[in-house]
Amino acid sequence: MKKQAMVLLCAATLMPSTTWADDLVLPQFRSLFNGKDLTGWVNVNTAEDTWSVRDGLLVCSGHPIGVMRSDRQYENFILHIEWRHMEAGGNSGVFVWSEGTVPEGKQLPKGMEVQMLELDWVNQNKRPDGTLPPIAYVHGELFGAGGLEATPDNPRGTRSKSLENRCKGKGQWNVYDVVCVDGTVKLAVNGKFVNSIRNSSVKKGYLCLESEGAEIHFRNIYILELPPGITGPENTAPVVP
Repeated sequence: MKKQAMVLLCAATLMPSTTWADDLVLPQFRSLFNGKDLTGWVNVNTAEDTWSVRDGLLVCSGHPIGVMRSDRQYENFILHIEWRHMEAGGNSGVFVWSEGTVPEGKQLPKGMEVQMLELDWVNQNKRPDGTLPPIAYVHGELFGAGGLEATPDNPRGTRSKSLENRCKGKGQWNVYDVVCVDGTVKLAVNGKFVNSIRNSSVKKGYLCLESEGAEIHFRNIYILELPPGITGPENTAPVVP
């Protein structure tokens, strides 16, 4: 009996109390797009009709080139976003840890870009010697844009390329799950992690959706905010008034 009592006592000390369990609040995904309007998003440098809602989808015409941003900044989080290109060779992307503004004379902001290119892009953009860019380029390259610096885990110059082509082509939905923690970004394409980049010089900022010349649709945009790290002002994007 003494031995059994000791085991039960040890087990009790290792288990969380009922009170603690009842008070526990688990992180939850929340929607960044309500399927009805553009609440939560701010047009930065595109036209009034660049972004619209149609049949519950967030539709980007692709013209002019530019972005719209989230109405607040994010630091550590998981972003789930689904997208489909409607034109062969279409170009777009989502920025994380972005400044959410575009300098004069530029079209896109400083930030970490998660590339979204339609599969035919490589055929439409041959190299000067006639060869094709690598197919991995089209589906989830990660790179610092506008002066953001980072260390690629799968280098293609300063960019990090996906190790496996998992993207679907024009008119088909693709799923990105983007994990952003303390300057590291890991990307899963259609259910599998295939790319990562680290040591981002900016670790807190805005999300931006990109308009870059072709119609693209978005749906099911969700974010799960994670606990903050030790990001200081030097690694935080300026707050947009």
